Amino acid sequence: MTDYLLEARNLTMRFGGVVAVRDVSLSLREGELHCLIGPNGAGKSTFFRMLSGQYRPTSGEVLFRGQSINGQSSAKIARAGMGIKTQVPSVFNAMTVRENVMLAAVRALPPNLARRRCDEVMKRIGISHLAAEKVGILAHGQRQLVELATVIAPRPALILLDEPAAGMTGEEVEGLGDLLVELARSCSVIVVEHDMSFIRRIARSITVFNQGSVLVEGPADQVLSDQRVRDVYLGREVA
Repeated sequence: MTDYLLEARNLTMRFGGVVAVRDVSLSLREGELHCLIGPNGAGKSTFFRMLSGQYRPTSGEVLFRGQSINGQSSAKIARAGMGIKTQVPSVFNAMTVRENVMLAAVRALPPNLARRRCDEVMKRIGISHLAAEKVGILAHGQRQLVELATVIAPRPALILLDEPAAGMTGEEVEGLGDLLVELARSCSVIVVEHDMSFIRRIARSITVFNQGSVLVEGPADQVLSDQRVRDVYLGREVA
């Protein structure tokens, strides 16, 4: 057995002759909120896709609850207890908000409990007033919230979020930050994000990617005050 909920061991991802991620490791315990940051093209989203089963690593291994998930589909990984939200909302436009959340809840709970969970999650996310609306007519930020509701409805042990604040209004981003901090009290959360103001609001620990490798990793205050991190975001060369 392992003390870690999730372990990424020496992950490398090659696309032909291009190395997008090189020999990156990460360990996450129960109840952690960890952020992956870095400039565009740094490798953070590719790393996220290896963790979530969207990409199979060229080399290295991903362990979830002590078991290798290499080669497993995202759907199978989700059933094992990992909630995954990608950059583009993956929801059913022709269905209502309630129907989308309910569909996610019944995958893990019997119908009577799923209905209660559906109402609970919509209230928690702040979308109860949209319950009867078709998802296809909602604004982008609202759709982001609906997908987040579908991710947490089955009570995952780990939530992976790829740029969850993208396209949201300032008020929505503020509410999302509070929600993620609250969620981390009952499950583990990994957030990939480039919005530094949002990261400062939520981060406890951070891994900074640069050119496919880990530049620095550690507690949020320590990482965000590191001159190398500032240089990367300003486009300066890092030794």
